[in-house]
Amino acid sequence: MRAYLVTGGAGFIGAHLVRGLLHRNPHDRVTVVDDFSTGCLANLAKLRLDPETVGRLHVVRDSVENQQTLNLLASQCDAVFHLAAAVGVTLVANEPIRTIRTTVHGTEVVLEAASRFGRPTLITSSSEVYGKGLQVPFGEDDDVVMAATSFSRGCYAYSKAIDEFLALAYFKQYGLPVTLARLFNTVGPGQVGRYGMVLPRFVTAALKHEPLVVYGDGAQTRCFCHVSDVTDALIALMDRLVKPLPHSENSPAPVAGGVFNIGGLQEVSMNALAESVIALAKSSSIIKHISYEQAYGQKFDDMMRRVPRLDKIRAAIGFAPRSNLDQIILSVIEAQQTGSGAA
Repeated sequence: MRAYLVTGGAGFIGAHLVRGLLHRNPHDRVTVVDDFSTGCLANLAKLRLDPETVGRLHVVRDSVENQQTLNLLASQCDAVFHLAAAVGVTLVANEPIRTIRTTVHGTEVVLEAASRFGRPTLITSSSEVYGKGLQVPFGEDDDVVMAATSFSRGCYAYSKAIDEFLALAYFKQYGLPVTLARLFNTVGPGQVGRYGMVLPRFVTAALKHEPLVVYGDGAQTRCFCHVSDVTDALIALMDRLVKPLPHSENSPAPVAGGVFNIGGLQEVSMNALAESVIALAKSSSIIKHISYEQAYGQKFDDMMRRVPRLDKIRAAIGFAPRSNLDQIILSVIEAQQTGSGAA
């Protein structure tokens, strides 16, 4: 039996992770700490009522920045998943102070608590860390090129980079078993477009037969990965962190102190994504382009391509996304049509 602490566990990815943890072992317990600023208790509603999981899920409403709370919860768990952070491009652009404070200070509090009790810790980072990197696909050890500080979006990339430095410092100086997962675009049932997430925003518009609004010229590309593939990878990394494999010449490298990309394999432009959503939703919507300034009300610097190199995560845990892009889009369409998607 293991007891897990999941920060940000009421968010989109967090709720799917909690479900994965509780469903794979009938004896494991999960404690979620979330301030519900962007997460939602409804995301955990099914798990709180399910006879198979009821009593094994405990939800604490508090900020991840509360040192007293994190110390108590870390003392009662076996391992920590730290997902709590600012969510979405829109929130980052409009609330940079909140973004920086929550991201950096929250991670500092989590690492301090985890280190105090020696709890293996997985920190979710972001592909934003690659900044304006010129080498595509992005590899974990590539140099990065950050945007000018006059672009508010860059604060998230800088903040997540500081998180990574801090986590690796705890590993090197204090021996804390910690690993970092750089998540690329993660999508699936239950995700909302409120904070700028592109796929659920497109699907919502398509189902209403309204224009799909694409920012810029739509040539920018991303790689999407289904949330179930992402959470399975997070759990597999944690398993390797909690119980390292015996060392041998043929065994994968240890995950402690490592950084791993997790993302999809299909690169798609925003124009092509919008066209696929319209076709799969059988919608009469059209595509409408607006400038970034119109979308965010300020100067905005976007990346033209964001593609992960996945060799390292594949070698570590055998990672291979199961869902292709059409399957991902259809899962989001179905969830919005049926009102499902919560954990």
